[in-house]
Amino acid sequence: QVQLVESGGGLVQPGGSLRLSCAASGSIYRVNDMGWYRQAPGKQRELVATIAATGRTKYADSAKDRFTITRHNFKNTIDLQMDGLKPEDTAVYTCNAVIVTAWGSPDSEYWGQGTQVTVSS
Repeated sequence: QVQLVESGGGLVQPGGSLRLSCAASGSIYRVNDMGWYRQAPGKQRELVATIAATGRTKYADSAKDRFTITRHNFKNTIDLQMDGLKPEDTAVYTCNAVIVTAWGSPDSEYWGQGTQVTVSS
């Protein structure tokens, strides 16, 4: 079994910062891409940022220049540093990882439970 455990959500004022963390654990042979997605009320889930095992990153336009995703391969963890938060960043943020659980097996996609981020004064 594989688990993704998130932490770091909460309430912050506009212009403030939050740092989200996600740790993958369990039966893991290799972790490929990891990333964060978010879903605001009444909207579809959207990509925020992803990072490959190589360190290559991808950001949504809304996250560029404000959010930074980093990865710690040894610990199978990622962080999302969010600065300059805006009310429109309010959403449930969910960690995603593409993981191979055994040598020779295909990779599978896993999701965390999600953590609420609220940006409000």
